[in-house]
Amino acid sequence: MRNVGVIFTEDEGSTTVETAIALSALIVVFSLMVAGIMTLAAYLSAIDIAGAAARAYAIGTDYQPPRGTITVTEHAGLATASAAVPAPLGTMTAQAIFPMEQ
Repeated sequence: MRNVGVIFTEDEGSTTVETAIALSALIVVFSLMVAGIMTLAAYLSAIDIAGAAARAYAIGTDYQPPRGTITVTEHAGLATASAAVPAPLGTMTAQAIFPMEQ
C-alpha cells in the first residue's frame, strides 16, 4: 500500500489530465463558434425571407418560406412581413416593408 503523501507529490499521469481538460475546452469553444455562425446564418435567412414575403404579398402572389414562419400585414399601402427562423442560440426575427402594387 502506498503512502498518501507520495501519491499527491507524483506527476505521473498529469499530462494526460491536462490534455483532456485542454481538449474539452477547445471542443466547447469550437461548438460555441459554430453555434454563433449558424445563428448569424439564420438571421440572414430571416432577413431574406421577410423581404421575399413582403414583396410577394405586395404583388399579389403566394410565398411559402423554406423554413421558419412569416406574418404579413397591410397598412396604409405598405405590406409589412415579419419572419421568425429558429436558430441554435434562439429564434432570429426580421421585418421588411414593401409598398403595395397598384
